[in-house]
Amino acid sequence: MFKKIKIFLEMIKVEHTLFALPFAFMGAMLGSYVIFGHLPTWQQIVWILVAMVGARSAAMGLNRLIDRTFDGKNPRTMMRAIPAGLLRSGEVVIFIIISLIVFFWAVLELSPLALRLLPVAVFMLIFYSFTKRFTWLCHVVLGMTIALAPLGGWVAVTGTVTWTAIVFFVAITFWTAGFDVIYACDDAEFDRKEGLHSIPSRFGVPRALKIAQGFHVITAIGLISLFFIADLGWWYAAGVVIAIAILFYEHYIVTPKDLSRLQTAFFTMNGALSIIMFAFTLVDLAVKQWW
Repeated sequence: MFKKIKIFLEMIKVEHTLFALPFAFMGAMLGSYVIFGHLPTWQQIVWILVAMVGARSAAMGLNRLIDRTFDGKNPRTMMRAIPAGLLRSGEVVIFIIISLIVFFWAVLELSPLALRLLPVAVFMLIFYSFTKRFTWLCHVVLGMTIALAPLGGWVAVTGTVTWTAIVFFVAITFWTAGFDVIYACDDAEFDRKEGLHSIPSRFGVPRALKIAQGFHVITAIGLISLFFIADLGWWYAAGVVIAIAILFYEHYIVTPKDLSRLQTAFFTMNGALSIIMFAFTLVDLAVKQWW
């Protein structure tokens, strides 16, 4: 049983939760502070955590199930659980259903608006896995799907969607799209061969990296804009400076002629960025609330 659990955790890349979870909490904190003038309750944070676990587990399970044929052909992914025969498709379907039930249960405990928007979130969780089959904008669709985490955190505690929330949503959309473009450079040739669509396979790796830089410029503009429109302080500003420095370094270490540090740029740098932004925003809002 423990071996099977380990395989499921590996399938959904549970460690990659570091990308979205801190931003979900950050969305909840910003929304609660901007709308109500205080940080969210521990109960709200716990239910957001449960919702994130359910949503992300379902999304990754769906992605692995939908892409199992292509994963089996790609040398980089052929040892994933389904193509390697470690999990049967039926087992993954059951896992997805349970994850969606957990997601639904958590959303029931949050705001009514979050419940009304649940079908949109479920649609995006399913839809993004198919986009690589027909559009090179699949990275932006993935970004929008991941950015539902901070937007969902905001909606969960406030029951509203404001322009501040939309700016944050756009910033995270293009942050995710940018690093997904970088990651997809490793599969550019495979995608062309299999007729799959991506920015690297469509425009080539050098231009793809330039496009990723452009996406991250949008992210930087969005994070800077939040400083002004959400009336944030210098702790948040310091976090933004560090985040932009991380993005700059990420693009510095990955070049068209050297993709050897792509994993570092994808996981280490982006995991650090999300945690740093969450931590500095938390300190900023805590200082505002208690001092």
